[in-house]
Amino acid sequence: MSEAAHNFESLLREALTPVEPPADLAERLESTLTSITELAAEELEAWELSTMRDPRNWARPAAAIVAGSAAGAALVVLRARRRAAARPSGPLGLTLPHLDRAAAERTLRDLSRETRKLLGDR
Repeated sequence: MSEAAHNFESLLREALTPVEPPADLAERLESTLTSITELAAEELEAWELSTMRDPRNWARPAAAIVAGSAAGAALVVLRARRRAAARPSGPLGLTLPHLDRAAAERTLRDLSRETRKLLGDR
């Protein structure tokens, strides 16, 4: 029975080993989110307001709004996190208590900058 438990533990350990994501994952994710945002904006730009009188025509613009908003928000967060990760932290990688407010302010500035860039392209 102990050999079976040992085998089970080794199988669990092997299955739960951390896996490093591919190096280009962030770039691929950003590219995908950007294309979704652009496609949603194009869909909304091409829509004619005269057809909006009929509620049966609301599905496509509603889907474009939801998908574009979600992708845009994820893109803003992704870019802000990448910028925050590039900043140096305190000694030994620790964030010091007096730097927490400054880090939060920088993060908010990054979020607003990325949002303006994303919305300014339209």
